Amino acid sequence: MDSSQRAALSLVRLVAFCIIVVGLLDAGLYFTEWLHPRHRPPLNILRLVADSIPIVIGIVIFIKSKALAEWLSDMIQ
Repeated sequence: MDSSQRAALSLVRLVAFCIIVVGLLDAGLYFTEWLHPRHRPPLNILRLVADSIPIVIGIVIFIKSKALAEWLSDMIQ
């Protein structure tokens, strides 16, 4: 694996990690808003699932990171 492929792999993994973190923050913020004792809205499962979609996308990108990195390095060269 040459340096351009390693750099592409690192970039793809970084993007996947950032997408996972954004999904976790979004779902976590909604869940902590629901946990607030004074103004507790009803828990909306559909919104919680929708907020978790970036987590799933990030995990899929992380699993397919090697193939995506090869595609990206071939596209750059």
